[in-house]
Amino acid sequence: MFSHVMVGVNDLEVSRKFYDALLGTLGVPPGVANKNRYFYRGPTGTFCISTPINGEPATFGNGGTIGFAMQSPEQTDAFHAAGIANGGTTCEDPPGYREGPSGNLYLAYLRDPDGNKICALHRPPKPV
Repeated sequence: MFSHVMVGVNDLEVSRKFYDALLGTLGVPPGVANKNRYFYRGPTGTFCISTPINGEPATFGNGGTIGFAMQSPEQTDAFHAAGIANGGTTCEDPPGYREGPSGNLYLAYLRDPDGNKICALHRPPKPV
């Protein structure tokens, strides 16, 4: 359904360092520069960071979240830790399991250096 997700950032190099580390935990190579953007290409899509082309400051959306699929709780924890170690801030509850209408999920939330809300989500297999 989606070809890519792009978020606006104010300091391209600070955000590149953050996303290189964060997405590196998923096996995604470092961002590829293209003018005022970096592109991260994985097997299931493209993520991009960009300074706004209109010259205005980048801002985060209130209520918006960008979710990344995780393969395990351990990968979720590594993703979260890499984000915190590279300029992100934790938000919501600590990483862990949450029971909800769609079942038991392992979640970790953080904000990138510009305040964009990021979610790492592991959906364990349903019991047989």
